[in-house]
Formats: sequence, structure tokens, C-alpha cells
Amino acid sequence: MNRRRFISTTTASALAAPFVKAQSKTSLNGAIIGHGEHRYRVDLEWCKANREKHPVKNCHEMVMDAQKRLIMITDEAKNNILIFDKEGKVLDAWTLKLRGGHGLSLDVRDGKESLLLCDPGGGRVVKTSLSGEVVLELPHAKDCGAYDAVTKYAPTEAVAGPNGDIYVADGYGSQFILQFDAAGKFIRKFGGNSTQAMNAGKFMQAHGVTIDTRGPTPLVLCTERIRNEFHWYQLDGTYSHSVYLPGAFMSRPVIAGDLLLSGVCFGMKPNDYRMWRERGFIIILDKNNRVISAPGGQQPKYEGDQVSLLLQDQPVFRNVHDVCVDDAGDLYGCQWNADQVYPYKLHKV
Repeated sequence: MNRRRFISTTTASALAAPFVKAQSKTSLNGAIIGHGEHRYRVDLEWCKANREKHPVKNCHEMVMDAQKRLIMITDEAKNNILIFDKEGKVLDAWTLKLRGGHGLSLDVRDGKESLLLCDPGGGRVVKTSLSGEVVLELPHAKDCGAYDAVTKYAPTEAVAGPNGDIYVADGYGSQFILQFDAAGKFIRKFGGNSTQAMNAGKFMQAHGVTIDTRGPTPLVLCTERIRNEFHWYQLDGTYSHSVYLPGAFMSRPVIAGDLLLSGVCFGMKPNDYRMWRERGFIIILDKNNRVISAPGGQQPKYEGDQVSLLLQDQPVFRNVHDVCVDDAGDLYGCQWNADQVYPYKLHKV
């Protein structure tokens, strides 16, 4: 069967969710997952994109703008950015021909929205308009005094702070958080690589970064994916504290009101504490950073102040790279290495 005939005779739902096997599709699409007040109905067929026109490789990250559009970055050079409405229709698409579009954050300043895009393959951090015009490109770490000529730089995420400073997570490089001012001048770096769990505030993989605005003062919040931790820092890079979430190899941190969410890209198995693919789920933490729901995962349990091992329960997701929260509280799960699936939607119950 040739490719054109295959596409014309294959249902849109199968194209959108090839991982869901036929015998389990009915039970997973429409299934209720999550816990407590944060339960969701699974919608595997949310995305209405045409795969011929708007292909994806890995759906890395997604944000919602003031127009309630869902903006997603993918490492497909044909369309680095896809923009959806909440019903899954593609509204726009554009590309900077990034080698590996990965990080995507929304910067709102003086009533104007911009995007921060990261390409670890090209070592680039670019600020653009919502329609793709480049506003600013940060200098490479080797060109601004942050790194020497041999230190690896592969930024995975960037976020703007309250005063416009930009914090860059070098998650596939040398595990520093680099701080630039709003004009792109390098200020400092903090964090850095460590294979020792007792070295607080350092990283094996500084995968994601955001600004945590839930407390009395804003803090820089970073993901330590390999060690299953979140790290918090003051805006000047001074280490504050960490939270350990065993079993959860998280992607980036996402703040939504009083909640902290993250997609679990890799997971563990019962009695097997290695890092496994296709064990993904989502975690939701309250304002006290306690896990209160794990859509796709087992119900979180605590022993004192420490959450017990977090594990996948239902195989809705393979490898969750990001979770986006819309204005209605619905979630969108973006996945890495999942047969090029578009995002799934979780409707709040």
C-alpha cells in the first residue's frame, strides 16, 4: 500500500495516537485519570492537525497566550511552531529552521507577549514575537565569558524573570543556569554539574527552568531530572531548597496558580529503580509542594513529609515532555519519542 493511499484510508484517530493499541483504545480514550480534585477525562483524538501539512517529530513544549491559543514547539524543521485553538485546530505555523526546537516559554512584559525558544543542537536561545520575528538572540556561552572554548553548551529551556533577566538551563550541556539581562548581557551562572546527590543545588541534568511566583518573593525553579528533584534559587542564583520526588524523571516545571505541574518523561518499575522509557505520567503539586495528583500514575502516598515512589499506573502516555494548563484547567500532554503523536488533551472532571 503506498503512502498516499495509507493516509487516505487510515482514521485520523489512529494517526493521532499510534501508540494506543486497538484492544485498549476504547478503555483509554475517555478514561478518567488523576486523583482527588484533579481528575481528567482522556482525549487521545484532540488534535485535528493534518500530518502531511503540519508534521511533528517530538512535541516538546506548549504554552497558552492571552488569546487562549496553544503554542507548541517541535523539532520538525518544517514547522518549529504550531499554534492551536482549544478544540485542536491548527491556527498558524512557522519556523526558524531550528535544528532541534526544544524549550518554549512565554514572556509577558508591558502588556506585550514574546516567546523564548531554545535549540540545544545549535546552542541557541532566541526571543521572538508570537508570529516568529526574531527580537533578540542571546550570545553563545563561549562568546560572552560564561564558558571557555571546550565547555559544552546545549540549552534546553529559558525563562524571563520579573525584571526581564533571562535564565537559561543548560540541560544537555554543562548543567549550569546562565543568567542574562534583558538586553542579552551575561551576568552570572550557578548550579553546575555534580554526580553526587549530596551536592545540593547542582545537577546531573538541569532540564527545565521557570519562575515560581507562588510565594512572597519570586524564585528561580529548576528541574533536576536525573535525580528526581526540583531546585529553588533566589533570583541572584543563591540556592534555597529542593524537593525530592522518587520515581519521577521530570521535564520542565510549570506554575499554574498555586499549583506546580510537570510531565514525567521517564519512570521506574515496581522493584526496578532504573530509568525506563514509556513510563510517563503527569504530577501535580500543591502550594506546599506536596504531590496531590498523578494523572496516568498511581495515587501519591506520603510517609511524613516524603512522597513514596511514584509510578505509572495506566499507559496513557509514553514519555511526557511537557504539560500545558489552559484557562479552564484542562491539561495538554506533549510527548517525546512517542511515534510522532500530537498532544493529548485531559479535560478537567
